[in-house]
Amino acid sequence: MEEQKKQFVNLIEQNKALIYKFCYMYANETETPDDLFQEVVINLWKGFPDFRGDSKIQTWMYRISLNTCITFLRKSGKRPKTQGLTDEQLEYTDSADTTDIRKLYLLINKLNAFEKAIILLYLEDRSYDEIAQIIGISKSNVGVRIKRIKEKLTQMTNHQKKTAYGNR
Repeated sequence: MEEQKKQFVNLIEQNKALIYKFCYMYANETETPDDLFQEVVINLWKGFPDFRGDSKIQTWMYRISLNTCITFLRKSGKRPKTQGLTDEQLEYTDSADTTDIRKLYLLINKLNAFEKAIILLYLEDRSYDEIAQIIGISKSNVGVRIKRIKEKLTQMTNHQKKTAYGNR
């Protein structure tokens, strides 16, 4: 049992950043990201002994995280608040400007729960196979959805630019 606890704590530490990204993107007025993170960890701990290894452990963890966050979102029945992520929570290795990354995450937060989940996993460099397993759709559907989400984000960006600079 002690070894199982150690394994679990290590898994949480290794995947903490992504779990928090889900929590920040799905938190609302009643659930703070920390509250949501705690619920995710509780659900992961409850299911950990039953993990059979049919998929990668990270895939299983992401699915539990996503389902927990979406369940809380549905239960609350409220639109999630838009909350920017800190640089520490973003944990990116790109040299891109943090302002652009914050803008991207603000736009992602305007997507519906399903689209948000897909694009967050895509941004974490998860394979189409992994995303399909986590979300519960086919691999080819993942590709189509990602293409549509990218187009939607581009349209949202263009709309923001037009609004900011006027219709020239």
